[in-house]
Amino acid sequence: MNTQIQVIDLNFLNTKESIGSFLIPTEKGPILIESGPETTYQALAAGIENAGYKVEDIHAVLLTHIHFDHAGAAWKFAKNGAKIYVHEIGLPHLANPEKLWNSAAMIYGDDMERLWGKMEPISTDLLIAANDGDVIDFGDVQFKVIYTPGHAIHHNAYQLNDIIFTGDVAGCKIENGPVVPPCPPPDIDITLWKKSIQKLKDENPTALYLTHFARQENPIQLLNELEVELDNWATFMKPFFDAGTPADEIVPQFMKFTSDAFRAKGLSDEEIQVYEYANPSWMSVNGLLRYWKLKSQGRIE
Repeated sequence: MNTQIQVIDLNFLNTKESIGSFLIPTEKGPILIESGPETTYQALAAGIENAGYKVEDIHAVLLTHIHFDHAGAAWKFAKNGAKIYVHEIGLPHLANPEKLWNSAAMIYGDDMERLWGKMEPISTDLLIAANDGDVIDFGDVQFKVIYTPGHAIHHNAYQLNDIIFTGDVAGCKIENGPVVPPCPPPDIDITLWKKSIQKLKDENPTALYLTHFARQENPIQLLNELEVELDNWATFMKPFFDAGTPADEIVPQFMKFTSDAFRAKGLSDEEIQVYEYANPSWMSVNGLLRYWKLKSQGRIE
């Protein structure tokens, strides 16, 4: 079956191909995969209308995980009665987002509103746990849930026929640039992430849809390259962790490390900036430092 998938560019920070949402018609009504942040809601609403629907028509939203760039506007659709699907670990944080918001504020500080807007609670009546192996049935369209932790402990991918919507577990890849792993705190676990990558490979997908950004036609090659880059980033961070170097001293060195890698692949400064909006490299410093800390304590493999 050839299901229509419409990519809606959310124009995050007035930048193309940074964050996307995916609109899919079903017998029960159109559904979205990812809502993006509340700050891009108007761009998402315009995309829905351009596809011939009204915002109120959205029947359900499937969230890969609860980070603001993926789930921040889900509450807007719940206000209209849309069902919101998310892994059971993430579900309570959408019902009561205060802890999630405060945790993010520790990372983004005074920039929260500019980046993400606001987030309101979602009624538990509209929140549905989507766990590994579940099939979400919309009549003529069914999604298989693939639990894929590593980037986040509450991360799902959603398989539709022979394609998979991967959120962040398959990394960020913008146009002809390289694939890179978003590694924000607090859940980065390289071992778990690689197991999740293998789960995706085992499904033999013909294409992946990345939230950052859109359709990728060579899934196995992309996933292999992502594994290499995960190791590259983790290996870069290890000596700094061993030396006890403060994060703020590492950030400029890590940003140079990533930008040098982008330039070696032929990316322009403008193209690198899009990657930075999609996946701020500074944010991965604390995520990877925490990974090495937990690993050194034997709390993760």
